[in-house]
Formats: sequence, structure tokens, C-alpha cells
Amino acid sequence: QVQLVESGGGLVQAGGSLRLSCAASGRTFSTYTMGWFRQAPGKEREFVAVIDWSGGITKHADAVKGRFTISRDNAKNTVYLQMDSLKPEDTAVYFCAARRWRAVAIVTTRTEYDYWGQGTQVTVSS
Repeated sequence: QVQLVESGGGLVQAGGSLRLSCAASGRTFSTYTMGWFRQAPGKEREFVAVIDWSGGITKHADAVKGRFTISRDNAKNTVYLQMDSLKPEDTAVYFCAARRWRAVAIVTTRTEYDYWGQGTQVTVSS
């Protein structure tokens, strides 16, 4: 099994920044597609960003494009989400997700991921 643990969430004022981290277990981390999703109260879990095994291909949701940046360090078995220019509507629980190797690496659908972390709360005040 794969264990994912998120950290770095917290309370920040609008316009501020946070960096989320997701530490993954297993020596095969470098073969996984990694994604970030978020879920606000009363809403469905939505796609935020995804990065392929090499870190060379990324995709970000339109709502966060230009403000959030996904990256990974395979030597540390860690994926990051740098969040800048935060808005109150970014308030949510943020989840890290892992997808085992497939021919198609960049996917944005929740059901396509194999493993999930517990989530970390991000709250942006106005």
C-alpha cells in the first residue's frame, strides 16, 4: 500500500501564500502521477493540479492557474503545492492523491487515482 501525508495547511489572510507538502511512502513513488484536490464545505471534491512521474508535465485547474504551482522531488518522495495570491474561495481541505503508472499520466478525475491522503485544512480570511 501507499501512504500519503499532507502538511502545511493553516490560516492565512487573502493575498498571502502557503506551501503544502505531501510525503509518500514506498520506493516506487517516482513512477506515480501525483495530484492535488480540494473540498470546501458542502461541495464536491474538485481537481486542483497534477504532475507526471518526471515532473516535466503539469496541469492546473483554471481557478488556480497562475497562482498555484505543483512540483515534486522524487528523491524526497514528496509533492508540493505552492499557493500564492490566496483568495477566500480557496478555503478548503486539500488532499494529495497518487495514481500508479498508466499510459495516460495527466488525469483530473478523482476516480482515476489509487491512493489518498487525509487532507490538510487551508483557510483564507478576507
